Amino acid sequence: MKKRLATTLCALFMCFSAKIVWAQSAPVKPALTVWDGMAVAGYVDNGAYVNFGGPCIKLISKPWAFGFGILPTMRIKADNAAPGAPKNSAIMPTAGFGFSFFYKHLVVQVPFYYNNKTATSDGKWNPGIGVGFKF
Repeated sequence: MKKRLATTLCALFMCFSAKIVWAQSAPVKPALTVWDGMAVAGYVDNGAYVNFGGPCIKLISKPWAFGFGILPTMRIKADNAAPGAPKNSAIMPTAGFGFSFFYKHLVVQVPFYYNNKTATSDGKWNPGIGVGFKF
């Protein structure tokens, strides 16, 4: 029992001392990144959208990249309700998914957003197109 305890303590001591030795290397200063992502504006379903996408799954072959991700979005679309009927807000937060094509700082995006079922129309996915800037 004492031999096992001594071996365990010795192994722990070596792990901690190895970590201390690694800590003596020259510090690496991280690059300052204010914002990593993209800003895109575009057209979908007779309205506009603005999204600020962030990380996504990317295939990168510099200077090109192709990405797929979730897109948090503000959709802008006027509600064509009957006169006197309650209307939805013209600006609505939503999330969709889509494909983004990057060339240096240019972004071309093909998003898909879902419109819920209403009394007059079925629910369906709507494709869009947008152009933006990659930070």
